[in-house]
Amino acid sequence: MAELNGINLAMQTPMYADGSIDFGRWQELIDIYIDAGVQGLVLGAGTGQHPYLTRAECDRLFELGARRIDSRCKLICQTSALVVDEVIERSKQAQGLGADALMILPPYLEGPEDDDGLFEFYRQLDAVAEVDIIGYNIPQTTGISISLDLFKRLNQLDHFNYIKDSAGDLTTHQEYLATGFGVLNGCDPNTVFAFIAGAPGCIWGGANYMPREAVQLYQLVVTGELDAAMQLWSRMIPSLLFIWRGQYIPKVKAACRLRGFDGGAVRAPLRELDTATQRLLEQYLEPLDQE
Repeated sequence: MAELNGINLAMQTPMYADGSIDFGRWQELIDIYIDAGVQGLVLGAGTGQHPYLTRAECDRLFELGARRIDSRCKLICQTSALVVDEVIERSKQAQGLGADALMILPPYLEGPEDDDGLFEFYRQLDAVAEVDIIGYNIPQTTGISISLDLFKRLNQLDHFNYIKDSAGDLTTHQEYLATGFGVLNGCDPNTVFAFIAGAPGCIWGGANYMPREAVQLYQLVVTGELDAAMQLWSRMIPSLLFIWRGQYIPKVKAACRLRGFDGGAVRAPLRELDTATQRLLEQYLEPLDQE
């Protein structure tokens, strides 16, 4: 079982104005985030617009990313797809490149919603996996919740060793943690509370525009400096609350441009922020620059 402790940054995918991928900037950002101290990088993340990337584009991002990371931090690849055979193919490709873990959504469009059907889906993937599988609980997007009972069942599989919990329900999150199995926080505004509750790490999209603060927050909690952690959190939370309430990816991308982690444009069907929203974002980011 891989140790996925700390900040696993769900990487933005840098793009030109026409929506094509800037692979050169991709490699530069990997260096920048590793230099900021993140413990892991998630390639093909939801924050990187995974649903709107082609299979060939994801393969290329994984290839370049694995080579650039070169074991300097943990490598996590999202290999989600609607067709099970494609999930298997993507997963094998990522494993061949040295991925430490695979992040995989449940079948999120008119697929099985019952526990038995979801268990069977992950069982098929577990049979071909060679590294950890991270199940992805984000019911506000998929319409599927991974129940506590299902989570316990899934952890009996050989490789299903983590869940990324982005639902935002701290009660359920703590119930997951109480099982003793691997739980990674995925709800940005809950991060510090998840760490305090015992989550060993997170997969964090908002860390794209504040990687150093994210790493510092984790270190402060781990070393028991909770007053300092909450002081830092008070500067982080305004923008995190703002990005969480709609237009998440365009807001993260805009924040990255404003804070020196430019990843360019978003790809259609997403759109850039309007002027009023951009100005609000700038206001919510101001506390990050106030020591």
